Amino acid sequence: MVTALANGELEVANLAYSTLAIAIENAGMDDLRVIADEFRDGVEGYYSQEFMVLADGPIRKVEDLKGKVVMTNAAGSAIDVAMRAMLHKHGLEDKRDYTMVESPFPTMRAMLSEKKVDLIPAVIPFSYDPELRKIARTLFVQRDAIGITDMIVWTARKPFIDKNRAAMVDFMEDTLRITRWFLDPKNHAEAMAIAGRLTKQPPERYDWLFTKRDAFHDPDMLPDLAALQKNVDMTHELGFVRSTLDIKKHSDLSIVEEAAKRPN
Repeated sequence: MVTALANGELEVANLAYSTLAIAIENAGMDDLRVIADEFRDGVEGYYSQEFMVLADGPIRKVEDLKGKVVMTNAAGSAIDVAMRAMLHKHGLEDKRDYTMVESPFPTMRAMLSEKKVDLIPAVIPFSYDPELRKIARTLFVQRDAIGITDMIVWTARKPFIDKNRAAMVDFMEDTLRITRWFLDPKNHAEAMAIAGRLTKQPPERYDWLFTKRDAFHDPDMLPDLAALQKNVDMTHELGFVRSTLDIKKHSDLSIVEEAAKRPN
Protein backbone atom coordinates (compact mmCIF):
# COMPACT_ATOMS: atom_id res chain seq x y z
CA MET A 1 0.00 0.00 0.00
CA VAL A 2 2.87 2.37 0.74
CA THR A 3 4.32 1.72 -2.72
CA ALA A 4 0.93 2.20 -4.37
CA LEU A 5 0.34 5.47 -2.50
CA ALA A 6 3.79 6.73 -3.45
CA ASN A 7 3.23 5.86 -7.12
CA GLY A 8 -0.24 7.43 -7.27
CA GLU A 9 -1.87 4.05 -7.88
CA LEU A 10 -3.92 4.26 -4.66
CA GLU A 11 -5.72 7.25 -3.18
CA VAL A 12 -6.92 6.00 0.23
CA ALA A 13 -5.18 3.28 2.24
CA ASN A 14 -5.27 1.65 5.66
CA LEU A 15 -1.87 1.85 7.36
CA ALA A 16 -0.76 0.42 10.69
CA TYR A 17 0.87 2.79 13.17
CA SER A 18 4.11 0.91 12.50
CA THR A 19 3.92 1.72 8.78
CA LEU A 20 2.81 5.34 9.00
CA ALA A 21 6.19 6.79 9.95
CA ILE A 22 7.94 4.59 7.37
CA ALA A 23 5.59 5.88 4.66
CA ILE A 24 6.20 9.51 5.60
CA GLU A 25 9.92 9.30 6.35
CA ASN A 26 11.33 6.50 4.21
CA ALA A 27 8.97 6.85 1.25
CA GLY A 28 9.12 10.65 1.39
CA MET A 29 5.36 11.20 1.54
CA ASP A 30 5.36 14.28 3.77
CA ASP A 31 1.92 15.13 2.36
CA LEU A 32 0.35 11.94 3.77
CA ARG A 33 -2.54 12.63 6.15
CA VAL A 34 -4.42 10.52 8.68
CA ILE A 35 -8.08 11.02 7.78
CA ALA A 36 -10.00 8.43 9.85
CA ASP A 37 -9.72 5.47 12.21
CA GLU A 38 -10.17 1.74 11.62
CA PHE A 39 -9.72 0.08 15.02
CA ARG A 40 -7.86 0.33 18.32
CA ASP A 41 -6.36 -2.23 20.66
CA GLY A 42 -6.22 -1.92 24.43
CA VAL A 43 -9.38 0.11 24.98
CA GLU A 44 -10.80 -0.89 28.35
CA GLY A 45 -13.54 -3.49 28.08
CA TYR A 46 -12.60 -4.58 24.55
CA TYR A 47 -10.34 -7.28 23.16
CA SER A 48 -6.57 -6.93 23.24
CA GLN A 49 -4.28 -9.07 21.07
CA GLU A 50 -2.88 -12.08 22.91
CA PHE A 51 0.63 -13.49 23.00
CA MET A 52 0.52 -17.15 23.89
CA VAL A 53 2.76 -19.95 25.12
CA LEU A 54 2.16 -23.65 25.71
CA ALA A 55 -0.08 -24.15 28.73
CA ASP A 56 2.08 -26.99 30.06
CA GLY A 57 5.38 -25.42 29.01
CA PRO A 58 8.14 -23.80 31.07
CA ILE A 59 7.36 -20.18 30.14
CA ARG A 60 5.60 -18.58 33.13
CA LYS A 61 6.77 -14.98 32.78
CA VAL A 62 8.25 -12.78 30.04
CA GLU A 63 11.79 -13.17 31.40
CA ASP A 64 11.54 -16.91 30.80
CA LEU A 65 11.73 -16.21 27.06
CA LYS A 66 15.47 -15.59 27.31
CA GLY A 67 17.21 -18.02 24.98
CA LYS A 68 13.90 -19.06 23.42
CA VAL A 69 12.37 -18.80 19.93
CA VAL A 70 9.70 -16.15 19.36
CA MET A 71 7.39 -16.09 16.35
CA THR A 72 6.23 -13.02 14.45
CA ASN A 73 4.09 -12.54 11.35
CA ALA A 74 6.50 -9.97 9.87
CA ALA A 75 9.32 -7.87 11.25
CA GLY A 76 8.14 -4.30 11.77
CA SER A 77 4.43 -5.12 11.65
CA ALA A 78 2.10 -3.58 14.24
CA ILE A 79 1.90 -6.88 16.16
CA ASP A 80 5.64 -7.42 15.90
CA VAL A 81 6.50 -3.97 17.26
CA ALA A 82 4.14 -4.44 20.22
CA MET A 83 5.70 -7.81 21.04
CA ARG A 84 9.25 -6.44 20.80
CA ALA A 85 8.22 -3.54 23.04
CA MET A 86 7.02 -5.95 25.74
CA LEU A 87 10.20 -8.01 25.58
CA HIS A 88 12.27 -4.81 25.62
CA LYS A 89 10.46 -3.69 28.79
CA HIS A 90 11.62 -6.92 30.41
CA GLY A 91 15.24 -6.53 29.32
CA LEU A 92 15.14 -8.85 26.31
CA GLU A 93 16.46 -7.84 22.89
CA ASP A 94 16.21 -9.59 19.53
CA LYS A 95 19.27 -11.66 18.52
CA ARG A 96 20.98 -11.02 21.85
CA ASP A 97 18.41 -12.70 24.10
CA TYR A 98 15.99 -14.56 21.82
CA THR A 99 15.60 -15.76 18.25
CA MET A 100 12.83 -14.33 16.05
CA VAL A 101 11.27 -16.32 13.20
CA GLU A 102 8.58 -15.24 10.74
CA SER A 103 5.54 -17.22 9.65
CA PRO A 104 1.93 -16.50 8.59
CA PHE A 105 -0.73 -16.46 11.31
CA PRO A 106 -2.47 -19.68 10.14
CA THR A 107 0.71 -21.72 10.77
CA MET A 108 1.31 -20.51 14.31
CA ARG A 109 -0.78 -23.00 16.29
CA ALA A 110 1.06 -25.92 14.66
CA MET A 111 4.46 -24.28 15.23
CA LEU A 112 3.63 -23.81 18.91
CA SER A 113 2.16 -27.28 19.42
CA GLU A 114 5.19 -28.87 17.74
CA LYS A 115 7.46 -26.84 20.06
CA LYS A 116 9.25 -25.21 17.16
CA VAL A 117 8.61 -21.83 18.79
CA ASP A 118 7.98 -20.74 22.38
CA LEU A 119 5.74 -17.68 21.90
CA ILE A 120 3.21 -16.73 19.23
CA PRO A 121 1.06 -13.65 18.62
CA ALA A 122 -2.52 -14.97 18.59
CA VAL A 123 -4.64 -12.39 16.78
CA ILE A 124 -8.36 -12.54 16.06
CA PRO A 125 -9.77 -14.85 14.67
CA PHE A 126 -6.92 -17.31 15.29
CA SER A 127 -6.88 -16.59 19.02
CA TYR A 128 -10.44 -17.94 19.29
CA ASP A 129 -9.46 -21.27 17.73
CA PRO A 130 -10.66 -23.88 20.30
CA GLU A 131 -7.78 -26.18 19.35
CA LEU A 132 -5.31 -23.42 20.22
CA ARG A 133 -7.10 -22.79 23.52
CA LYS A 134 -6.66 -26.45 24.45
CA ILE A 135 -2.87 -26.28 24.28
CA ALA A 136 -1.97 -22.65 24.98
CA ARG A 137 -2.41 -19.90 27.51
CA THR A 138 -1.98 -16.14 27.34
CA LEU A 139 1.36 -14.87 28.65
CA PHE A 140 0.45 -11.21 28.08
CA VAL A 141 -1.81 -9.04 25.95
CA GLN A 142 -0.91 -6.04 23.85
CA ARG A 143 -2.51 -3.69 26.39
CA ASP A 144 0.11 -4.87 28.90
CA ALA A 145 2.87 -4.02 26.45
CA ILE A 146 1.93 -0.58 25.14
CA GLY A 147 -1.47 0.48 26.47
CA ILE A 148 -3.92 1.80 23.90
CA THR A 149 -2.77 1.24 20.32
CA ASP A 150 -4.31 3.00 17.36
CA MET A 151 -3.65 -0.06 15.23
CA ILE A 152 -4.94 0.97 11.81
CA VAL A 153 -5.76 4.41 10.42
CA TRP A 154 -7.08 5.59 7.07
CA THR A 155 -4.67 7.77 5.10
CA ALA A 156 -4.67 9.85 1.93
CA ARG A 157 -2.31 12.39 0.39
CA LYS A 158 -3.08 16.09 0.76
CA PRO A 159 -3.27 16.97 -2.97
CA PHE A 160 -5.89 14.25 -3.47
CA ILE A 161 -7.86 15.44 -0.43
CA ASP A 162 -7.79 19.06 -1.62
CA LYS A 163 -8.88 18.13 -5.14
CA ASN A 164 -11.67 15.75 -4.11
CA ARG A 165 -12.87 17.13 -0.79
CA ALA A 166 -16.61 17.18 -1.57
CA ALA A 167 -16.56 13.61 -2.87
CA MET A 168 -14.49 12.49 0.13
CA VAL A 169 -17.04 13.92 2.56
CA ASP A 170 -19.82 12.05 0.73
CA PHE A 171 -17.72 8.89 0.79
CA MET A 172 -17.06 9.20 4.53
CA GLU A 173 -20.75 9.86 5.18
CA ASP A 174 -21.56 6.51 3.54
CA THR A 175 -18.72 4.79 5.38
CA LEU A 176 -19.88 6.11 8.76
CA ARG A 177 -23.40 4.88 8.06
CA ILE A 178 -22.04 1.42 7.24
CA THR A 179 -19.75 1.39 10.29
CA ARG A 180 -22.57 2.30 12.66
CA TRP A 181 -24.82 -0.35 11.13
CA PHE A 182 -22.24 -3.07 11.79
CA LEU A 183 -21.66 -1.82 15.34
CA ASP A 184 -25.38 -1.83 16.19
CA PRO A 185 -26.09 -4.95 18.32
CA LYS A 186 -29.46 -5.47 16.64
CA ASN A 187 -27.64 -6.16 13.37
CA HIS A 188 -25.19 -8.65 14.88
CA ALA A 189 -26.74 -11.80 13.42
CA GLU A 190 -26.80 -10.28 9.94
CA ALA A 191 -23.21 -9.04 10.32
CA MET A 192 -22.15 -12.59 11.21
CA ALA A 193 -23.99 -13.91 8.16
CA ILE A 194 -22.25 -11.37 5.90
CA ALA A 195 -18.84 -12.34 7.29
CA GLY A 196 -19.67 -16.00 6.78
CA ARG A 197 -20.66 -15.44 3.15
CA LEU A 198 -17.54 -13.41 2.40
CA THR A 199 -15.16 -15.94 3.91
CA LYS A 200 -17.18 -19.09 3.08
CA GLN A 201 -17.11 -20.02 6.78
CA PRO A 202 -19.94 -20.87 9.20
CA PRO A 203 -21.44 -17.59 10.48
CA GLU A 204 -21.24 -18.78 14.11
CA ARG A 205 -17.46 -18.50 13.90
CA TYR A 206 -17.98 -14.74 13.91
CA ASP A 207 -19.92 -14.46 17.15
CA TRP A 208 -17.17 -12.12 18.42
CA LEU A 209 -17.43 -9.71 15.50
CA PHE A 210 -18.22 -6.08 16.43
CA THR A 211 -18.75 -6.99 20.10
CA LYS A 212 -16.66 -6.41 23.25
CA ARG A 213 -14.77 -9.56 22.22
CA ASP A 214 -13.55 -7.63 19.19
CA ALA A 215 -11.16 -4.66 18.98
CA PHE A 216 -12.64 -1.21 19.58
CA HIS A 217 -14.17 0.55 16.57
CA ASP A 218 -15.01 4.22 17.05
CA PRO A 219 -18.54 4.87 15.72
CA ASP A 220 -17.39 8.29 14.48
CA MET A 221 -14.17 6.81 13.01
CA LEU A 222 -12.10 9.35 14.89
CA PRO A 223 -8.54 8.22 15.71
CA ASP A 224 -6.95 8.63 19.12
CA LEU A 225 -4.16 10.94 18.03
CA ALA A 226 -2.50 10.97 21.47
CA ALA A 227 -2.25 7.18 21.44
CA LEU A 228 -1.12 7.20 17.80
CA GLN A 229 1.66 9.66 18.67
CA LYS A 230 2.92 7.35 21.42
CA ASN A 231 2.72 4.37 19.08
CA VAL A 232 4.73 6.14 16.37
CA ASP A 233 7.27 7.38 18.94
CA MET A 234 7.73 3.76 20.02
CA THR A 235 8.68 2.68 16.48
CA HIS A 236 11.44 5.30 16.63
CA GLU A 237 12.60 4.17 20.08
CA LEU A 238 12.84 0.58 18.84
CA GLY A 239 14.90 1.66 15.83
CA PHE A 240 12.45 1.08 12.98
CA VAL A 241 12.53 4.74 11.85
CA ARG A 242 15.25 7.37 12.19
CA SER A 243 13.14 10.13 13.71
CA THR A 244 9.73 10.69 15.22
CA LEU A 245 6.86 12.71 13.73
CA ASP A 246 4.28 15.21 14.91
CA ILE A 247 1.13 13.22 14.15
CA LYS A 248 -1.16 16.25 14.39
CA LYS A 249 0.73 17.85 11.50
CA HIS A 250 0.07 14.75 9.45
CA SER A 251 -3.64 14.51 10.24
CA ASP A 252 -6.74 16.00 8.65
CA LEU A 253 -9.88 14.90 10.46
CA SER A 254 -12.06 17.63 8.99
CA ILE A 255 -13.57 15.31 6.37
CA VAL A 256 -14.78 12.62 8.77
CA GLU A 257 -15.87 15.30 11.27
CA GLU A 258 -17.96 17.06 8.60
CA ALA A 259 -19.44 13.74 7.48
CA ALA A 260 -20.38 12.88 11.07
CA LYS A 261 -22.45 16.08 11.34
CA ARG A 262 -24.77 14.99 8.55
CA PRO A 263 -28.00 13.24 9.57
CA ASN A 264 -27.74 9.47 9.60
